[in-house]
Formats: sequence, C-alpha cells, structure tokens
Amino acid sequence: MSQAPPSSSFSTRVTELVRRLGMPVVVLLAALLFDLVFVTDAALDDHGPKFVDFALFPGIFAMAGCAIWARRRAAVAAMVAAFALAFFTIFQRYLHTPAYSSVLANLSITDVVAGTEMVYYLARRARPGVAFAAISSLVIGALIAVFGRYTYGDVSSSAIVSAMLFGATLLAAAVVIGAAGRTQSDGRREVREERLRKLRRANALAMGQWPLIGALAITLLFEFGFAYDGGPSGFPVLFCSIGAAVVAVLSPRRPGDAMLGVAGLMLLSALVMPFLKLGYDYQLAGGIPPAQMAAGIGVVVNLVRAVPLVKAWPRIAVLSAVVAVGTILNTRRSSFSPLTDPQEIGSFALGAGLVLGISIAVGMFLRSRDSERTQVMRAAVTDAQTTERMALARELHDVVAHHVTGIVVQAQAARMMGEKNPQLALEAMGRIEDAGTEALAAMRRLVRSMRGDAPAGASDLSEQATTDLAADLRKLVDGANHGIKTTLVLDLPPNLPHEVGRSALRLVQESLTNVGKHAADATEALVHAEVAGRELHLSVRDDGREKAHRPAGGSGGYGLVGMRERVALLHGRITAGRGPDGGWRVEAWLPLEANGDDG
Repeated sequence: MSQAPPSSSFSTRVTELVRRLGMPVVVLLAALLFDLVFVTDAALDDHGPKFVDFALFPGIFAMAGCAIWARRRAAVAAMVAAFALAFFTIFQRYLHTPAYSSVLANLSITDVVAGTEMVYYLARRARPGVAFAAISSLVIGALIAVFGRYTYGDVSSSAIVSAMLFGATLLAAAVVIGAAGRTQSDGRREVREERLRKLRRANALAMGQWPLIGALAITLLFEFGFAYDGGPSGFPVLFCSIGAAVVAVLSPRRPGDAMLGVAGLMLLSALVMPFLKLGYDYQLAGGIPPAQMAAGIGVVVNLVRAVPLVKAWPRIAVLSAVVAVGTILNTRRSSFSPLTDPQEIGSFALGAGLVLGISIAVGMFLRSRDSERTQVMRAAVTDAQTTERMALARELHDVVAHHVTGIVVQAQAARMMGEKNPQLALEAMGRIEDAGTEALAAMRRLVRSMRGDAPAGASDLSEQATTDLAADLRKLVDGANHGIKTTLVLDLPPNLPHEVGRSALRLVQESLTNVGKHAADATEALVHAEVAGRELHLSVRDDGREKAHRPAGGSGGYGLVGMRERVALLHGRITAGRGPDGGWRVEAWLPLEANGDDG
C-alpha cells in the first residue's frame, strides 16, 4: 500500500512546533522576544543613562513565567502576577527606570499578553468566585502599573482614556472567549459536546492560520500604538482594522464572502479617513492601514487556495479597486487632497501589483499542495481496499472454495446412490458433515486473517467480538491492556450490525493501545460511544502529552492509517489530533446502515 512521503518542509516543521507548544505560548514567546529586542536597543542607545532600561527585564520575565504557570494553576499564578506588577512598579520607580507603553500605557507587550492569557485561563478553568477575585487582583495590579510607573512626564488624559478603553476591551474579550470554552460538569451532555466541537474547530482553524494570525497581531499592535499617538480620531480606523483582521482569520470557511467583507471594511475606512484628518502619527502603507493590508493579503491567499483563479478574479478585482480608492484618497495627508500625480499613482500600482502577485502565487501553491495531499490519501484508501479485496478473493479461491466444492460433489453422489444403496448415502452425509466443519473452520481463519493480527499488548478480545458492543467494550476496559485508567460512557442499543460493532471495537482497542504507547504522563482516558441518528459515534481521548522519544520498539506508524482504512471501508468519518488541552482525541462516525459496497 502506498503512503504519503513524510513532509520535511519548513512550514510543516514550524506548524508542528506551534501545535506542540500551543498558540498561547507561541504568542507569549513572540511578545517576550519583541520586548527583549526593544528594551536592549533602548538600553544601549545614546538617549539617557545607559543600561538603566535593563531593570525592566525582571518584571517582564516574571509576567511571562506567571502566564506559563497559569496553564496549570491559573488562580495562584494570577495572584502572583498581580503582586509582581505592584512590586516591580515600586522597583522601577525607585530606579527611575523609564516605562514603555504598548497597548496599555506603561505596560510592556509581554505584560499585556501575559495578563490577557491569565484572564482567559481563569475564565475557562477556575470557579466563578475564585476567577472573579483573581481577575480583580490582576486589574488592580495593572492599574497600579499604569499610574505608578516612572515616566518623563505626566500621563495625558487621552492616554488614560485609551488605556481604559483598550484594557476593558481586552478584559471582556478574554473573559468571553474563556467562558465560551468552559466545560461544566452539571450541564447537559449535548451542550458540552457541542462546545467541545466548536472549540476543536476553532483550535484547528487557529493551527491552520497561524502565519496570518501572527502577521495580523503584529500589525494591529502597531496600530494600537498609532491610535495612542493620534488620539481618539484614530479609533474608527482601528476598529475597521480589528474587524478586517477577524474576517481574515475566519476566511477559510467562506473565502468569497470574507473577501467582500474585508473590501467593505477597507472602503469604509478609506472614505472616513479624509474627514478624520489623521496626521502622520497614524502610519499608513500606501494609504491603507497596516492590519487591513495584511488582512487583504490573507483573504486573497485563502480565496485562491479554495477556488480556481478564474472564479476568484472578480472578487480580487473588487478588493484591488478598493485599495486604489484608499491610496488615492489618503496618501497625501499633509494637504488632505486626493493623489493625482500619474507617476506616483504608477509607483503605488506597481507595488500593489507585486504584492497581489505574490499573494496569488502563495494561494496557488497551497491549493496545489492540498490537492496533492487529497490525492495521496485517496490513493492510500483505494490501495487498502484493493489489497483487502484481493486477499479475500485469494482465500476464498484457495481455501473456502475447495471445501465447498467437496460438499457439492458429496451431495451429488449421495443423491445418485441414495436410492440404490442407502448405506453409501449415509456415508456421504458423514463426509458432507466433515467437509462443512472444515469449511466453517476455514471461514473463521479467513475472517481472523482479514482482521489482522492483534496489536502489541492487546488481548484476543477483538477476535471474539459479539453483537453486544457495550459488553465487548467493558470487557476490553476490564482487561486494562493499555495501562491507563479508563472511564466508559455508553449509550448503545442491543444488536448493532456485526461489522459495525466489530470495527468499533477494533478502533477503540487501537486508540487505547496508542494511549498506552504514546501519551506521556496520561492518568485517565475517556471512551464515549453512542448512537446519534443513523450513525455510531465513538470518541476516545486522554489527558496526556506527546512523548519526546519514540516508544520502546519503535512505532510502525500504521495505527492511524489502519483506522482510517477501516472507517473508509464502512463509508464513515474519522478525525484524530491533539485537543485544545494537550491530550489526544480520536473520533469516528460509523453508519449503521449499508451504504454501497463495504468490501
């Protein structure tokens, strides 16, 4: 059976690294790196005393450490972070260390990102009363830092208003997103499962869109700073940029509509900017805000990736026209007059065309890669089906057909000799019985061989599958051959189709075996099986993490492939991957009714 060649591209390795670390940690590390570079440059420049800016590092590292700690102990980490904000405010004021502002005045980017992530973890995991107390402590610590850290002058009223507005926005967003992903033990199972499905979809979307999310986060960060410097008149443009960034991140679901949405926000921003009379404090890229430019590039890439270029070009033309309007209206902000110089217009058109061409090329490359992956997967499934059918045909011809032929011959002889010599007919009947017994044994061996050898550490349970899947699953868990405590949640009717129950049992068995082999520090696994509509829904998940080293004896890498092949033969669906909490999850949906040729 052919397999997809292992991918070793840079983007694949980076995506795998992001998946292992988790998006919150990656964002935090990016913010920390930015602060390290920025503060180091400020500490070594010729403005003010040298090296004094390095006094900011202890506070920055303390907040980053608390944010990482909050993944396990959110409440304790948040209380320590609130104390750290107050302590390092006094420390920096005593040393007369200049404070640097990002989204919030006198707070570094790491401070803001770490605080936002801690609020998210609290809203998602802590009890409501504990979460309220810890979040309140963080807010108080942030206010102490905003108003208490040393500056070269008084904090302006516009900076205070901006800090309050942006701080409240970040706080509300973190609480809402965290509460949306909260799993409550007293809620209905359907509600919990629906929330988990939405959370998994959002996690998969973020994993697939991490380069665009990173670019949008950086450009929005700069625009927050521009809004601080430009005053309240820049807020409408900033809000349009935030909206365009959100639409761009969600664009893989409906790329055509997302393209029109980003174009509409860009047009609105371009039309209102002349009336806002923004100065050069709010920097633009050819008359377009940076985040909106990044969002436009992202939706072009996702649109070309999803649909052929011949169908995508009308919407691309609309976006290009909007960019042209923004460039003409907002390039000359000193005189607040439209751009009319043909030479300047040609220069901007050349640059925009180059950016558009690169975006289309990236989208076409990703489309080609997706198509290749789909073809490889289809070829692998087809090869598996063909191999299994050919093996079945050989076994039927070489073993079963031999015995069945003998039965037919003996039956014909008994019919011909029965009237003349009843004794010979009785002897033929005995030989028919023996041949039938041998044929039945051969058929059982055939079924056993087609089901494959049991995986390492497995029992013979899968070879003894019955029509009672619930009893089989309990027997599998009672055997504890995977070495992890397992909880069963079953809602199954009796007498499921035998081929469905047998495949379901094998899927659960292989998943639990993988838990024992690959999930480091796993303490519990959950097996959930229920009938929903006309499908059997299976879910196996654990609370472990990926092992840093290969399991003893190596891993052939055929477990997931085999499960996908088995599900494909039943015309079902299967998903497997790391969940939002770090554990591994396998889900399968198996039709209960025959759907075509099952092979």
